[in-house]
Amino acid sequence: MAPISDLRDEARMIASIVAGESHLFHELIRPYERRVYVMALSFLRNEADAEDAAQEAFLKAFRNLASFRGEAKFGTWLVSITLNEARSRIRHRDTIKMESLDEPPDDEGPISPALLRDWREIPSEVLERKEVSLLLHQAVTALPPIYREVFTLRDVEGMSVNEAAGALDISIASVKVRLHRARMMLQKTLAPQLKRISPKRRWWTWS
Repeated sequence: MAPISDLRDEARMIASIVAGESHLFHELIRPYERRVYVMALSFLRNEADAEDAAQEAFLKAFRNLASFRGEAKFGTWLVSITLNEARSRIRHRDTIKMESLDEPPDDEGPISPALLRDWREIPSEVLERKEVSLLLHQAVTALPPIYREVFTLRDVEGMSVNEAAGALDISIASVKVRLHRARMMLQKTLAPQLKRISPKRRWWTWS
């Protein structure tokens, strides 16, 4: 979580931009540029499309800055705009279905224990290995969109359950179920590969 002083600085900066000091906008979004691009890339799977989506998200944030009331953190609001832009482009391309008609409703059925340990718990010295980083990126990118969205917002962006539910316009229960399923899918995909890379390390835990 950002320090209170930083949040106050952002609030003052936003007020100044809305009042006409538009040159401050780049300073406002600078800390989020990488995050927005990575999020767009994780959904669109194409660098050029991700760059376009990120630029459009920033433009929309600038145009609608006066409507930002501070009820959510600015970073969360910006992420929501990016997510909506990426989803819009996916729908426009009509190449990725958002939901499979064969899947049961998210809020139905029993939930088994999640096996995947929070990816942030993986030791930093292991994450620094390009091979592991690439495997993680590929596995997350390969998730169906509805699960990739939740995993990215919760486990990558660190949003709360309530924030993720608001950004995705789904129930809190659906966020929890989709996150659980995303982790299970990643566990199934990554377990054999990570075990090969580091046979002695215990990657999974019951929770």
